[in-house]
Amino acid sequence: MTSFDGFGLNEAIARAIAEEKYATPTPIQEQTIPIALSRHDVMGIAQTGTGKTAAFALPILHHLVTSARPPQRKSCRTLVLCPTRELSGQVLDSFRAYARHLSIRSTLAIGGVSMGGQVRALLNGVDVLVATPGRLLDLVKSNALHLSSVEFLVIDEADRMLDMGFIVDVRKIVFKLPTERQTLLFSATMPAAVVELAAQMLRNPVRVAVTPVASTVERIDQRIIRVDRGAKPIVLVDVLRHETIDRALIFTRTKHGADKVARSLIKAGIAAGTLHGNKSQSQRERALASFRKGDVKTLVATDIAARGLDVDGISHVVNFDLPNVPETYVHRIGRTARAGAKGVAISLCDAEEAGLLHDIEKLIRKAIPATDRRTHSDRAQMPASRSHPAPRSARSSGDRQRRRYREDPTRSDSPHKQHTSGAERRHGKREQADDSSNALAYVAFLRRSAPRRQQA
Repeated sequence: MTSFDGFGLNEAIARAIAEEKYATPTPIQEQTIPIALSRHDVMGIAQTGTGKTAAFALPILHHLVTSARPPQRKSCRTLVLCPTRELSGQVLDSFRAYARHLSIRSTLAIGGVSMGGQVRALLNGVDVLVATPGRLLDLVKSNALHLSSVEFLVIDEADRMLDMGFIVDVRKIVFKLPTERQTLLFSATMPAAVVELAAQMLRNPVRVAVTPVASTVERIDQRIIRVDRGAKPIVLVDVLRHETIDRALIFTRTKHGADKVARSLIKAGIAAGTLHGNKSQSQRERALASFRKGDVKTLVATDIAARGLDVDGISHVVNFDLPNVPETYVHRIGRTARAGAKGVAISLCDAEEAGLLHDIEKLIRKAIPATDRRTHSDRAQMPASRSHPAPRSARSSGDRQRRRYREDPTRSDSPHKQHTSGAERRHGKREQADDSSNALAYVAFLRRSAPRRQQA
Protein backbone atom coordinates (compact mmCIF):
# COMPACT_ATOMS: atom_id res chain seq x y z
CA MET A 1 0.00 0.00 0.00
CA THR A 2 1.44 3.35 -1.02
CA SER A 3 -0.62 5.66 1.23
CA PHE A 4 -2.78 5.69 4.35
CA ASP A 5 -5.87 6.55 2.30
CA GLY A 6 -6.48 2.89 1.46
CA PHE A 7 -7.12 1.91 5.08
CA GLY A 8 -10.44 3.75 5.27
CA LEU A 9 -9.58 5.49 8.53
CA ASN A 10 -11.81 8.19 10.02
CA GLU A 11 -11.37 11.52 8.22
CA ALA A 12 -10.17 13.36 11.35
CA ILE A 13 -7.51 10.69 11.93
CA ALA A 14 -6.44 10.82 8.27
CA ARG A 15 -6.06 14.58 8.56
CA ALA A 16 -3.83 14.22 11.63
CA ILE A 17 -1.70 11.63 9.81
CA ALA A 18 -1.19 14.07 6.94
CA GLU A 19 -0.20 16.79 9.42
CA GLU A 20 2.35 14.39 10.92
CA LYS A 21 3.74 14.11 7.38
CA TYR A 22 3.19 10.35 7.20
CA ALA A 23 3.22 9.47 3.52
CA THR A 24 3.71 5.73 3.04
CA PRO A 25 2.85 3.08 5.65
CA THR A 26 5.78 1.10 7.04
CA PRO A 27 5.67 -2.71 6.64
CA ILE A 28 4.34 -3.27 10.18
CA GLN A 29 1.64 -0.62 9.63
CA GLU A 30 0.69 -2.06 6.26
CA GLN A 31 0.23 -5.53 7.77
CA THR A 32 -1.25 -4.67 11.16
CA ILE A 33 -3.76 -1.85 10.51
CA PRO A 34 -6.18 -3.83 8.26
CA ILE A 35 -6.12 -6.78 10.69
CA ALA A 36 -6.74 -4.56 13.71
CA LEU A 37 -9.52 -2.71 11.91
CA SER A 38 -11.24 -6.09 11.36
CA ARG A 39 -11.17 -6.64 15.16
CA HIS A 40 -8.80 -9.62 15.08
CA ASP A 41 -6.19 -10.15 17.77
CA VAL A 42 -2.63 -9.49 16.61
CA MET A 43 0.71 -10.97 17.58
CA GLY A 44 3.35 -8.70 16.05
CA ILE A 45 7.10 -9.18 15.91
CA ALA A 46 8.76 -5.84 15.27
CA GLN A 47 11.62 -3.78 16.62
CA THR A 48 11.31 -0.26 17.94
CA GLY A 49 11.61 2.34 15.21
CA THR A 50 9.46 0.37 12.76
CA GLY A 51 6.33 2.48 13.26
CA LYS A 52 4.41 -0.03 15.37
CA THR A 53 2.90 2.62 17.68
CA ALA A 54 0.89 3.99 14.75
CA ALA A 55 0.15 0.39 13.71
CA PHE A 56 -1.94 -0.17 16.85
CA ALA A 57 -2.93 3.41 17.75
CA LEU A 58 -4.60 4.33 14.44
CA PRO A 59 -7.07 1.40 14.25
CA ILE A 60 -7.88 1.69 17.97
CA LEU A 61 -8.69 5.40 17.59
CA HIS A 62 -10.83 4.58 14.57
CA HIS A 63 -12.83 2.07 16.63
CA LEU A 64 -13.18 4.51 19.53
CA VAL A 65 -14.58 7.26 17.33
CA THR A 66 -16.89 5.03 15.28
CA SER A 67 -18.41 3.55 18.44
CA ALA A 68 -18.24 6.73 20.49
CA ARG A 69 -19.55 6.55 24.04
CA PRO A 70 -18.43 8.23 27.25
CA PRO A 71 -16.11 6.07 29.36
CA GLN A 72 -17.35 4.95 32.75
CA ARG A 73 -16.02 6.53 35.93
CA LYS A 74 -12.65 5.24 37.08
CA SER A 75 -12.28 3.16 33.94
CA CYS A 76 -10.63 3.12 30.52
CA ARG A 77 -11.75 1.81 27.16
CA THR A 78 -8.18 1.24 25.90
CA LEU A 79 -5.28 0.01 28.00
CA VAL A 80 -1.71 0.15 26.67
CA LEU A 81 0.99 -1.48 28.83
CA CYS A 82 4.62 -0.44 28.33
CA PRO A 83 7.77 -1.56 30.20
CA THR A 84 9.26 1.89 30.88
CA ARG A 85 8.09 5.39 31.79
CA GLU A 86 9.87 6.91 28.78
CA LEU A 87 8.21 4.59 26.28
CA SER A 88 4.83 5.14 27.97
CA GLY A 89 5.16 8.90 27.57
CA GLN A 90 6.08 8.61 23.91
CA VAL A 91 3.17 6.26 23.19
CA LEU A 92 0.74 8.69 24.85
CA ASP A 93 2.19 11.56 22.81
CA SER A 94 1.54 9.56 19.63
CA PHE A 95 -2.07 8.82 20.60
CA ARG A 96 -2.66 12.50 21.30
CA ALA A 97 -1.05 13.55 18.01
CA TYR A 98 -3.23 11.18 15.97
CA ALA A 99 -6.35 12.17 17.96
CA ARG A 100 -5.80 15.95 17.86
CA HIS A 101 -9.04 16.45 15.94
CA LEU A 102 -11.05 14.01 18.06
CA SER A 103 -12.72 14.30 21.46
CA ILE A 104 -10.60 11.59 23.01
CA ARG A 105 -9.59 11.63 26.67
CA SER A 106 -6.20 10.05 27.44
CA THR A 107 -3.82 9.94 30.36
CA LEU A 108 -0.64 8.37 31.70
CA ALA A 109 -0.11 6.12 34.73
CA ILE A 110 3.56 5.61 35.57
CA GLY A 111 5.73 5.36 38.66
CA GLY A 112 8.14 7.96 39.92
CA VAL A 113 5.45 10.62 40.36
CA SER A 114 2.60 11.17 42.81
CA MET A 115 -0.52 9.07 42.25
CA GLY A 116 -2.77 12.01 43.15
CA GLY A 117 -2.85 13.57 39.69
CA GLN A 118 -3.38 10.18 38.07
CA VAL A 119 -6.26 9.36 40.40
CA ARG A 120 -7.93 12.68 39.53
CA ALA A 121 -7.41 12.13 35.79
CA LEU A 122 -9.11 8.74 36.00
CA LEU A 123 -12.04 9.91 38.13
CA ASN A 124 -14.38 10.55 35.18
CA GLY A 125 -12.89 7.79 33.05
CA VAL A 126 -10.66 7.97 29.95
CA ASP A 127 -10.68 6.55 26.46
CA VAL A 128 -6.97 5.71 26.42
CA LEU A 129 -4.76 4.84 29.38
CA VAL A 130 -1.04 4.22 28.81
CA ALA A 131 0.60 2.67 31.86
CA THR A 132 3.47 0.73 33.34
CA PRO A 133 2.35 -2.50 35.06
CA GLY A 134 3.41 -1.64 38.62
CA ARG A 135 1.65 1.72 38.83
CA LEU A 136 -1.44 0.31 37.13
CA LEU A 137 -1.79 -2.37 39.83
CA ASP A 138 -1.29 0.29 42.51
CA LEU A 139 -4.22 2.25 41.07
CA VAL A 140 -6.38 -0.88 40.90
CA LYS A 141 -5.55 -1.83 44.50
CA SER A 142 -6.41 1.68 45.71
CA ASN A 143 -9.80 1.47 43.95
CA ALA A 144 -8.87 4.40 41.69
CA LEU A 145 -9.25 2.28 38.54
CA HIS A 146 -11.55 -0.53 37.40
CA LEU A 147 -10.58 -2.72 34.46
CA SER A 148 -13.97 -4.27 33.73
CA SER A 149 -14.67 -1.90 30.80
CA VAL A 150 -11.48 -2.39 28.76
CA GLU A 151 -12.28 -3.01 25.10
CA PHE A 152 -8.75 -2.84 23.65
CA LEU A 153 -5.55 -4.13 25.24
CA VAL A 154 -2.07 -3.49 23.87
CA ILE A 155 1.06 -5.13 25.28
CA ASP A 156 4.03 -3.24 23.87
CA GLU A 157 7.59 -4.62 24.10
CA ALA A 158 6.47 -7.91 25.66
CA ASP A 159 9.98 -9.38 25.69
CA ARG A 160 11.26 -6.30 27.50
CA MET A 161 8.48 -6.82 30.05
CA LEU A 162 9.89 -10.31 30.54
CA ASP A 163 13.45 -9.03 30.92
CA MET A 164 12.36 -6.50 33.56
CA GLY A 165 10.35 -9.04 35.55
CA PHE A 166 6.91 -7.61 34.73
CA ILE A 167 5.34 -10.75 33.27
CA VAL A 168 3.76 -11.74 36.61
CA ASP A 169 2.21 -8.27 36.92
CA VAL A 170 0.95 -8.48 33.33
CA ARG A 171 -0.74 -11.81 34.10
CA LYS A 172 -2.44 -10.27 37.14
CA ILE A 173 -3.71 -7.38 35.00
CA VAL A 174 -4.98 -9.63 32.20
CA PHE A 175 -6.85 -11.76 34.76
CA LYS A 176 -8.88 -8.66 35.76
CA LEU A 177 -9.86 -7.76 32.17
CA PRO A 178 -13.07 -8.81 30.40
CA THR A 179 -12.65 -11.79 28.09
CA GLU A 180 -14.49 -9.98 25.29
CA ARG A 181 -11.81 -7.59 24.13
CA GLN A 182 -9.34 -7.09 21.29
CA THR A 183 -5.71 -7.74 22.21
CA LEU A 184 -2.62 -6.67 20.31
CA LEU A 185 0.76 -7.94 21.53
CA PHE A 186 4.07 -6.67 20.11
CA SER A 187 7.54 -7.96 20.82
CA ALA A 188 10.94 -7.67 19.20
CA THR A 189 11.69 -11.33 19.98
CA MET A 190 9.54 -14.30 20.93
CA PRO A 191 11.11 -16.20 23.84
CA ALA A 192 9.15 -19.18 25.21
CA ALA A 193 7.66 -17.18 28.10
CA VAL A 194 6.25 -14.56 25.72
CA VAL A 195 4.84 -17.26 23.42
CA GLU A 196 3.14 -18.84 26.44
CA LEU A 197 1.74 -15.47 27.52
CA ALA A 198 0.43 -14.79 24.02
CA ALA A 199 -1.29 -18.18 23.91
CA GLN A 200 -3.12 -17.34 27.15
CA MET A 201 -4.07 -13.79 26.19
CA LEU A 202 -4.87 -13.89 22.47
CA ARG A 203 -7.78 -15.51 20.66
CA ASN A 204 -6.93 -16.87 17.21
CA PRO A 205 -4.35 -14.11 16.63
CA VAL A 206 -3.03 -13.12 13.24
CA ARG A 207 0.76 -13.16 13.29
CA VAL A 208 2.68 -10.34 11.61
CA ALA A 209 6.46 -10.11 11.53
CA VAL A 210 8.88 -7.56 10.11
CA THR A 211 12.58 -6.87 10.53
CA PRO A 212 13.95 -9.77 12.59
CA VAL A 213 15.91 -8.64 15.64
CA ALA A 214 19.10 -10.19 14.28
CA SER A 215 19.17 -7.79 11.33
CA THR A 216 21.10 -4.64 12.21
CA VAL A 217 20.60 -1.40 10.36
CA GLU A 218 22.91 -1.26 7.35
CA ARG A 219 23.52 2.46 7.81
CA ILE A 220 25.22 1.89 11.19
CA ASP A 221 29.01 1.83 11.15
CA GLN A 222 29.77 -0.79 13.83
CA ARG A 223 33.19 -0.94 15.50
CA ILE A 224 34.85 -2.79 18.36
CA ILE A 225 37.71 -1.38 20.43
CA ARG A 226 39.48 -4.05 22.48
CA VAL A 227 40.63 -2.47 25.72
CA ASP A 228 41.89 -3.22 29.21
CA ARG A 229 39.05 -3.02 31.69
CA GLY A 230 40.68 -0.25 33.69
CA ALA A 231 41.39 1.81 30.57
CA LYS A 232 37.75 2.05 29.43
CA PRO A 233 37.12 5.55 30.90
CA ILE A 234 40.24 6.96 29.22
CA VAL A 235 39.40 5.34 25.87
CA LEU A 236 35.81 6.63 26.09
CA VAL A 237 37.00 10.20 26.61
CA ASP A 238 39.38 9.83 23.68
CA VAL A 239 36.56 8.53 21.44
CA LEU A 240 34.22 11.38 22.35
CA ARG A 241 36.93 13.98 21.72
CA HIS A 242 38.03 12.66 18.34
CA GLU A 243 34.70 11.63 16.77
CA THR A 244 32.42 14.16 15.07
CA ILE A 245 29.44 13.83 17.39
CA ASP A 246 26.00 15.43 17.28
CA ARG A 247 24.64 13.43 20.20
CA ALA A 248 26.16 10.37 21.89
CA LEU A 249 24.23 7.79 23.89
CA ILE A 250 26.47 5.69 26.14
CA PHE A 251 25.23 2.41 27.61
CA THR A 252 26.41 0.84 30.85
CA ARG A 253 25.30 -2.40 32.47
CA THR A 254 24.43 -0.95 35.88
CA LYS A 255 22.97 2.21 37.39
CA HIS A 256 26.06 2.74 39.54
CA GLY A 257 28.20 2.31 36.43
CA ALA A 258 26.22 4.99 34.59
CA ASP A 259 26.79 7.50 37.39
CA LYS A 260 30.48 6.61 37.58
CA VAL A 261 30.99 7.02 33.82
CA ALA A 262 29.14 10.36 33.82
CA ARG A 263 31.33 11.65 36.66
CA SER A 264 34.50 10.65 34.81
CA LEU A 265 33.30 12.45 31.65
CA ILE A 266 32.41 15.61 33.57
CA LYS A 267 35.82 15.49 35.25
CA ALA A 268 37.39 15.32 31.78
CA GLY A 269 35.44 18.40 30.68
CA ILE A 270 32.67 16.61 28.75
CA ALA A 271 29.13 17.55 29.82
CA ALA A 272 27.05 14.43 30.40
CA GLY A 273 23.63 13.52 31.78
CA THR A 274 22.42 10.22 33.22
CA LEU A 275 19.27 8.17 32.73
CA HIS A 276 18.48 5.09 34.83
CA GLY A 277 15.95 3.59 37.19
CA ASN A 278 17.29 5.21 40.36
CA LYS A 279 16.50 8.68 39.02
CA SER A 280 13.18 10.30 39.89
CA GLN A 281 10.75 10.88 37.05
CA SER A 282 11.43 14.62 37.05
CA GLN A 283 15.21 13.97 36.86
CA ARG A 284 14.72 11.57 33.97
CA GLU A 285 12.51 14.02 32.11
CA ARG A 286 15.00 16.86 32.59
CA ALA A 287 17.89 14.67 31.40
CA LEU A 288 15.96 13.64 28.28
CA ALA A 289 14.83 17.20 27.56
CA SER A 290 18.40 18.52 27.78
CA PHE A 291 19.58 15.70 25.50
CA ARG A 292 16.82 16.29 22.96
CA LYS A 293 17.44 20.05 22.84
CA GLY A 294 21.19 19.51 22.51
CA ASP A 295 22.05 21.36 25.72
CA VAL A 296 23.83 18.17 26.77
CA LYS A 297 25.19 16.14 23.89
CA THR A 298 26.21 13.06 25.88
CA LEU A 299 23.77 10.88 27.81
CA VAL A 300 24.88 7.87 29.88
CA ALA A 301 22.10 5.34 30.38
CA THR A 302 21.21 1.81 31.33
CA ASP A 303 19.07 -0.37 29.10
CA ILE A 304 15.88 1.53 29.93
CA ALA A 305 16.98 3.69 26.99
CA ALA A 306 17.66 0.74 24.67
CA ARG A 307 14.08 0.58 23.40
CA GLY A 308 11.46 3.15 22.66
CA LEU A 309 13.74 6.14 23.22
CA ASP A 310 12.94 8.32 20.23
CA VAL A 311 15.49 11.13 20.07
CA ASP A 312 16.44 12.63 16.72
CA GLY A 313 20.06 13.26 15.86
CA ILE A 314 21.84 10.55 17.89
CA SER A 315 24.96 10.16 15.78
CA HIS A 316 26.84 7.77 18.08
CA VAL A 317 25.98 4.90 20.39
CA VAL A 318 28.81 3.70 22.64
CA ASN A 319 28.61 0.45 24.57
CA PHE A 320 30.82 1.13 27.57
CA ASP A 321 29.73 -2.34 28.75
CA LEU A 322 28.59 -5.02 26.34
CA PRO A 323 25.09 -6.29 27.20
CA ASN A 324 24.58 -9.75 28.67
CA VAL A 325 21.78 -10.47 26.19
CA PRO A 326 22.93 -10.25 22.55
CA GLU A 327 19.55 -9.01 21.28
CA THR A 328 19.94 -5.98 23.54
CA TYR A 329 22.97 -4.97 21.48
CA VAL A 330 20.73 -4.62 18.42
CA HIS A 331 18.21 -2.54 20.35
CA ARG A 332 20.95 -0.30 21.76
CA ILE A 333 22.58 0.53 18.47
CA GLY A 334 19.15 1.03 16.92
CA ARG A 335 18.97 4.36 18.76
CA THR A 336 21.17 5.79 16.00
CA ALA A 337 20.72 5.84 12.20
CA ARG A 338 17.01 6.62 12.53
CA ALA A 339 14.81 8.31 9.94
CA GLY A 340 17.23 7.55 7.12
CA ALA A 341 20.29 9.03 8.83
CA LYS A 342 23.66 7.33 9.26
CA GLY A 343 25.11 6.40 12.62
CA VAL A 344 28.11 4.95 14.43
CA ALA A 345 28.08 2.24 17.10
CA ILE A 346 31.32 1.75 19.06
CA SER A 347 31.70 -0.99 21.67
CA LEU A 348 34.49 -1.16 24.24
CA CYS A 349 35.29 -4.83 24.83
CA ASP A 350 37.58 -6.10 27.59
CA ALA A 351 38.90 -9.62 28.19
CA GLU A 352 35.93 -10.70 30.31
CA GLU A 353 33.47 -9.64 27.59
CA ALA A 354 34.98 -11.72 24.77
CA GLY A 355 32.24 -14.33 25.13
CA LEU A 356 29.53 -11.65 24.99
CA LEU A 357 31.05 -10.28 21.78
CA HIS A 358 31.07 -13.76 20.29
CA ASP A 359 27.34 -14.15 21.08
CA ILE A 360 26.56 -10.77 19.48
CA GLU A 361 28.48 -11.60 16.30
CA LYS A 362 26.74 -14.96 16.14
CA LEU A 363 23.33 -13.27 16.41
CA ILE A 364 23.95 -10.61 13.76
CA ARG A 365 25.83 -13.11 11.56
CA LYS A 366 28.81 -10.90 10.95
CA ALA A 367 32.21 -10.11 12.46
CA ILE A 368 32.45 -6.54 13.69
CA PRO A 369 35.69 -4.75 12.68
CA ALA A 370 37.98 -4.34 15.69
CA THR A 371 40.95 -2.22 16.70
CA ASP A 372 43.23 -3.18 19.55
CA ARG A 373 44.20 -0.84 22.36
CA ARG A 374 45.10 -3.44 24.98
CA THR A 375 48.33 -3.86 26.85
CA HIS A 376 50.44 -6.96 26.23
CA SER A 377 49.25 -8.68 29.42
CA ASP A 378 45.59 -8.32 28.53
CA ARG A 379 46.14 -9.56 25.00
CA ALA A 380 47.35 -12.82 26.44
CA GLN A 381 44.01 -13.23 28.21
CA MET A 382 41.77 -12.41 25.23
CA PRO A 383 42.72 -13.71 21.78
CA ALA A 384 42.11 -11.44 18.83
CA SER A 385 39.76 -13.96 17.27
CA ARG A 386 36.57 -15.30 18.72
CA SER A 387 36.95 -17.17 21.95
CA HIS A 388 35.76 -20.78 22.08
CA PRO A 389 35.29 -22.96 25.16
CA ALA A 390 37.80 -25.71 25.81
CA PRO A 391 36.89 -29.15 24.41
CA ARG A 392 34.72 -31.17 26.75
CA SER A 393 37.35 -33.88 27.12
CA ALA A 394 39.95 -31.33 28.16
CA ARG A 395 37.60 -29.71 30.64
CA SER A 396 36.60 -33.04 32.16
CA SER A 397 40.25 -34.14 32.39
CA GLY A 398 41.14 -30.92 34.20
CA ASP A 399 38.15 -31.31 36.47
CA ARG A 400 39.23 -34.86 37.35
CA GLN A 401 42.75 -33.64 38.12
CA ARG A 402 41.42 -30.88 40.39
CA ARG A 403 39.14 -33.35 42.16
CA ARG A 404 42.08 -35.74 42.75
CA TYR A 405 44.11 -32.89 44.19
CA ARG A 406 41.33 -31.87 46.54
CA GLU A 407 41.23 -35.48 47.80
CA ASP A 408 45.06 -35.66 48.08
CA PRO A 409 46.64 -32.18 48.38
CA THR A 410 50.14 -33.67 48.59
CA ARG A 411 50.11 -34.72 44.92
CA SER A 412 53.03 -33.34 42.95
CA ASP A 413 50.97 -32.93 39.77
CA SER A 414 48.67 -30.39 41.42
CA PRO A 415 47.61 -27.65 38.94
CA HIS A 416 48.03 -25.16 41.77
CA LYS A 417 51.73 -26.05 41.95
CA GLN A 418 52.16 -25.83 38.18
CA HIS A 419 50.47 -22.45 37.55
CA THR A 420 50.61 -19.83 40.28
CA SER A 421 50.30 -16.08 40.40
CA GLY A 422 52.76 -13.78 42.17
CA ALA A 423 50.59 -13.63 45.27
CA GLU A 424 50.24 -17.40 45.26
CA ARG A 425 54.02 -17.85 44.86
CA ARG A 426 54.67 -15.55 47.84
CA HIS A 427 52.11 -17.46 49.86
CA GLY A 428 53.68 -20.73 48.65
CA LYS A 429 57.12 -19.61 49.79
CA ARG A 430 55.79 -18.96 53.26
CA GLU A 431 54.15 -22.38 53.28
CA GLN A 432 57.34 -23.91 51.94
CA ALA A 433 59.36 -22.28 54.75
CA ASP A 434 56.89 -23.61 57.28
CA ASP A 435 57.06 -27.07 55.68
CA SER A 436 60.90 -26.95 55.80
CA SER A 437 60.87 -26.04 59.49
CA ASN A 438 58.45 -28.84 60.20
CA ALA A 439 60.58 -31.29 58.19
CA LEU A 440 63.78 -30.36 60.10
CA ALA A 441 62.02 -30.77 63.40
CA TYR A 442 60.73 -34.15 62.30
CA VAL A 443 64.22 -35.32 61.23
CA ALA A 444 65.63 -34.22 64.61
CA PHE A 445 62.92 -36.19 66.33
CA LEU A 446 63.78 -39.29 64.31
CA ARG A 447 67.45 -38.98 65.18
CA ARG A 448 66.68 -38.68 68.89
CA SER A 449 64.34 -41.64 68.80
CA ALA A 450 66.60 -43.88 66.63
CA PRO A 451 68.87 -45.15 69.50
CA ARG A 452 65.81 -45.99 71.57
CA ARG A 453 64.38 -48.12 68.76
CA GLN A 454 67.73 -49.93 68.35
CA GLN A 455 67.93 -50.64 72.09
CA ALA A 456 64.41 -51.98 72.08
